[in-house]
Amino acid sequence: MKPIVTVDEMRRIDAETTSDIDRLMDAAGNGVALSAVRLGVGYGSRVHIIAGTGNNGGDGYVAARYLARRGATVTVHQVGEPAENTTAHRAMKAAVANGVRVGPIGPPEQSDLVVDAFVGTGFRGELPPEVAAWADGPYAILAVDVPSGMDGDTGLAVGSVFKADRTATFHSYKTGHFVGDGPDLCGSVDLYDIGLVGGEPEMYLMTREDISVPRRERTSHKWSAGAVATIGGVSGLTGAALFSARGAIAAGAGASVLFTTAATSNVYASAAPDIPQLEASETTSWRNHASEVLSLLGRFDALVMGPGLEPVASEFVEHILDGFNGAIVLDAGALNALARLDVLKRREAPTVLTPHGGEFRRLAGADPDAISARWLAHETGSTLLLKGNPTLVVSDDIVIVDTGGAELATAGTGDVLAGMIAAFIAGGLDTPEAAASAAYIHGVAGSSVATQHAVTPMRLIDEVSTAVSAYRSG
Repeated sequence: MKPIVTVDEMRRIDAETTSDIDRLMDAAGNGVALSAVRLGVGYGSRVHIIAGTGNNGGDGYVAARYLARRGATVTVHQVGEPAENTTAHRAMKAAVANGVRVGPIGPPEQSDLVVDAFVGTGFRGELPPEVAAWADGPYAILAVDVPSGMDGDTGLAVGSVFKADRTATFHSYKTGHFVGDGPDLCGSVDLYDIGLVGGEPEMYLMTREDISVPRRERTSHKWSAGAVATIGGVSGLTGAALFSARGAIAAGAGASVLFTTAATSNVYASAAPDIPQLEASETTSWRNHASEVLSLLGRFDALVMGPGLEPVASEFVEHILDGFNGAIVLDAGALNALARLDVLKRREAPTVLTPHGGEFRRLAGADPDAISARWLAHETGSTLLLKGNPTLVVSDDIVIVDTGGAELATAGTGDVLAGMIAAFIAGGLDTPEAAASAAYIHGVAGSSVATQHAVTPMRLIDEVSTAVSAYRSG
């Protein structure tokens, strides 16, 4: 996992370092120059750098020197000159010595790239008008650390803000890169190791190297490889539960069984002969049939409850939560049926909540963000997977999963994810690890499908199966 720190924690790391500050700034500025090259800067490119008086501006001066050596025509527009005998002042002198033009900031000029090295995480208030004039133009923008105008913790901006195509940051990601409007304002974020050490993470970024998928032993059989039950679909909403059950199979479950009512058993028998069924309600409803459901759950390791579930009395959901000793993934209709949170807290087996923004607001009574997500996870004793872009997986830690995108804003894709999570837990993964790994692969699969097709649940399920097999084989 890649650590993500707050602005104050990054300031503490900077303040306590014993490393040579000039060397740190040189490494940071070199990183900025490398990011500029990734944006197409080369010989003859016109680069304008907006430089403040502090270390952010100093990084800009170093980048100017490196880019000038590559043959770019570089101009630094000063928003004040660095104080004498500071690292930034020495970086400015070195840039001038390498042919970089330096002068006071003026109106925007024609450019291939504008580097925002004004204030970065040190920003407070609104951008000065002379800086704001450069924030929106017909050129690529590269931000140093975070776009000036954006709060480095919240990812929010008041007034004008640089909307970067790329951001170069150092030592650790900042929370603002991933929350609020940060993903839209920062563009692609390049992380550079410049020689700093330490730091207490506020959250973590999931990477490909962190993924785990259940692996089967040579002697595994369908029930030992992880058994998942799904309670959900009613007449007219049968697809949701079916997508979840098939998502579990795609993610490696040995057995995935649909619990049906008298109204849906024939529908599933004809539409999905590949998915076994257990009729758990002899009526057309789940109401008042919790005891029948529980009597059939003994062989199952995990339960998905909620996809396509009718509006049911909260007593039904509470009875299942109290009576089933395996892991439960609560989704959609089951989340909406919850009348109180203490029923979740008293469970000894793992519980995963998978709300989208609206469901989260009803459960938590607050807008979805990292703080309220941490509160809800603690208050319920559950692992919380807050769907979005990025997705937050919250338990003892907060894990950011930034794979996938708007292509997953399609009905049924969340049901597939619920089945994947249940399969990973049933296969033996720890609950937070299962949720984060499933969300990561779900996003990768969605992006892969979107390169050739519109994303549908069935196409997504096929791609999930391919991806899980690939990760399992290493």
